Amino acid sequence: MNFLQAIILGIVQGLTEFLPVSSSAHVQIASELMQVPGLSDKNSATTAFIATIQLGTEAAVLIYFAKDIGRLVSAWLKGFFSSSARANADYKMAWFVIIASIPVGIAGLLLRHFIEDTVRTLWVIAVTLILFGLILLLADRLGSKQKVIKELTFGSALGFGLGQMLSVVPGVSRSGASISFGLLAGFNRAAAARFSFLIGIPAVLASGLIQFKDSYQNLDTDALTGTLIATVTSFIVGYLVIAGLLKYLNKGSFMPFVIWRVTVGVGLMVLLSLGLISA
Repeated sequence: MNFLQAIILGIVQGLTEFLPVSSSAHVQIASELMQVPGLSDKNSATTAFIATIQLGTEAAVLIYFAKDIGRLVSAWLKGFFSSSARANADYKMAWFVIIASIPVGIAGLLLRHFIEDTVRTLWVIAVTLILFGLILLLADRLGSKQKVIKELTFGSALGFGLGQMLSVVPGVSRSGASISFGLLAGFNRAAAARFSFLIGIPAVLASGLIQFKDSYQNLDTDALTGTLIATVTSFIVGYLVIAGLLKYLNKGSFMPFVIWRVTVGVGLMVLLSLGLISA
């Protein structure tokens, strides 16, 4: 992996981690198109690379939401010692984040090896890009988009979590699946995206660290250097994307992301059918 390839993959990860388009799918597609040595031909190395650079974008979300995270953690801890503190909205929100993080954790532990060995193919990614792009379109069109984040309940938090759980399938998109549920449940676009980012923190950090620990040895020396460059790049780009997306969603729709998902999915099918890239 050369310097330019590392920068490009870092930019791809940073741009797509928080957009509802599936970052892992785009990184895998980009590495295949560029024929990055050690990534395009070795699934274990690809897994290690994706897991590592995801930690870069998670560092971005941790810093961006640092005040929110600190407030939620503080309220949650206070609730263990004070009954009055349990009435605090932040205490309830902290529990909602925990509840919503459980489904994807269970699914990841149970299905991790099956997905890495069997499902992580570009054909699966092409299909899920299109299918869940259309689901996002329906959710954005049918949802009332009236609820704000303060209107979360135990049931809706669990629903967000079940949506995020679907992201264990390559190409689905963690944020896209959970945001789709939020829209169908009546939450406005910005609220659905914000809660999706918050519940993604424990899930992505845990899976990224576990996958890195189990697979970093599959990266050769050149790949490790490139991975570091890509991780730093993804952090910078990811931070900018969070701020831009939340601002955009105050007025904009998800239609551009739907069009992108379907276009990439169809294009990927064409390339695979013509044998221009391997699955």
